[in-house]
Amino acid sequence: MKGRRVRIASVTAVFLALVAAQGGHVARAWERDLSPVAAPSPPAGEAQAIARGAKLAAIGNCITCHTARDGEPLAGGLPLHTPFGVIYSTNITPDKDTGIGDWSLDAFTRAMRRGVSRDGHLLYPAFPYPHFTHMSDADIAALYAWLMSRASVDARAPRNALIFPLGFRPLIAVWNRLYLPSEPSISSTSSTPSATSAMQTPQVARGRYFVESLGHCGACHTPLNRLGAERNDHALQGGTLEGWDAPALTDIAARPKPWTQAQLTSYLRTGYASEHGAAAGPMRTVTRSLADASPEDVEAIAAYLLTLQSAPNAPVPPAAAGMPITTARAAGGTLFAAACASCHSEGAAMSLDGYRPSLSLSTAVNADSPRNMVRLMLDGIDWHESDAAPFMPPFAGTFTDAQIAELANYTRTRFTALGSWPSLDAGAVARFRKESPSR
Repeated sequence: MKGRRVRIASVTAVFLALVAAQGGHVARAWERDLSPVAAPSPPAGEAQAIARGAKLAAIGNCITCHTARDGEPLAGGLPLHTPFGVIYSTNITPDKDTGIGDWSLDAFTRAMRRGVSRDGHLLYPAFPYPHFTHMSDADIAALYAWLMSRASVDARAPRNALIFPLGFRPLIAVWNRLYLPSEPSISSTSSTPSATSAMQTPQVARGRYFVESLGHCGACHTPLNRLGAERNDHALQGGTLEGWDAPALTDIAARPKPWTQAQLTSYLRTGYASEHGAAAGPMRTVTRSLADASPEDVEAIAAYLLTLQSAPNAPVPPAAAGMPITTARAAGGTLFAAACASCHSEGAAMSLDGYRPSLSLSTAVNADSPRNMVRLMLDGIDWHESDAAPFMPPFAGTFTDAQIAELANYTRTRFTALGSWPSLDAGAVARFRKESPSR
C-alpha cells in the first residue's frame, strides 16, 4: 500500500506541474456544447449503415465496456478499474435523459475524435478516443446509425471514484495536449491507412486501420506510462490490465508453434485455435464480440498483425516426456493428477483428439511472467453455452496460494524446458489474487 501511495502522489505531482506548465490550455477543459437534436438524422442508406455499424461495434467491443453485469446492453455502469481509481462506463443507448439520444452525428463524431461530450465536458481516456480519432467519417456515421437504432434505456452511471485530484476534469485538457494526436495518422475519409502504408496490400492496410483505430488493440497490448498513456515507442509489445498480462503482438511468430493467419483469425473469432489454446480473461469477451464482426475484417486484422513480427527466434522445445520432477515439485504433481490430468495429461481423451492442445504450446505456460498462468488457475475460463471454446473451472476457492504456486511451477516444469518461475511462490499468488477487480 505504501508503494501505491507513493506512485499516486508522484502522478498527482506530475499532473499539477503539467497544469502549471500548460497554462491556458486548461481553459479548454470545457468546450462549447452542441445543440441537442429532437431526433437523430438518418444517414443515406440507413439500413446498410446500421448493418455495417453492427459489424463495426463488434470490432470495437462496445457492448462489453458499456454494459454492467446483469445490466441492459449499452446502458453503461460497468466499473473500469484503473491505477487512478474507478471509472464507470456511460449509457450509449438513444435515451435522451441518460444516454446519447439527443446527440447529433457531429456531437458523436467530436466525442469519438476528441473525447468531448455533447454538452462540452471532457471524457476520460478510459474511453479510447486517442484510437477512435483515426476512424473514417463513414465508419463513425455507421456506428452512430447502429447505436441510434438500439433500444433506449433509462440508466444513469454511478459517480466515478478517482483519486484526488484526478477527478478534476481540467487535467484531461493537459493530458490531451500531451497525448491526443493533433491530426489523425489514418485517413478520415476512407477505411484505409494513409500513405505511410501505401506499399502494404489492401488487406494488410485495412487490418492496420482496424488495429490502430476502432479495434484499439494498443489500449491493452501496449505498456502505459505513469500518466496512463500508451508508450508508442513500445507499441503492441505487451501490457497489463485487470490483473492479466496482454501479451506482445510483435513476437507471435516466435511462439513454440508460430501462428498462421488462419489460426489467428480462428482465435479472434472463436476464442480458440488449434495448436495454441483458448482465450481467457479480458480477451475472452473480445473474441465473443469479434464473432459478430465481418469475417473479412477479422482476417485483415490477423494479416496485419503477422506483418509486425521480427525474425522469429528458435522455438523453445517442450520438455521431454517423463522428464524427472524434483522433490520440491512432487506436491504440484499430485495436484496436477487430481485437478488437471483428466483434460491436460498426454493420454487424456481430449488431448488425443486434438481438442486440447498440449500445454507445451500454451502462451501462459511459456510466458516469462507467471501472472496469466496463475490467473487461469484462479479464474478459469467461464462457460458460455454458444461457445465451442473450452471451459475450465476456477480453482480460486479450491487451492491455497501455496498450492497454486506449486501446481503452476510443476506444470511449467513438466511441459516445457524452461523450468519453474523463480519468482512464483505463495506470496506472488496472493498479490495476483488482489489484482483482480472481481476479488
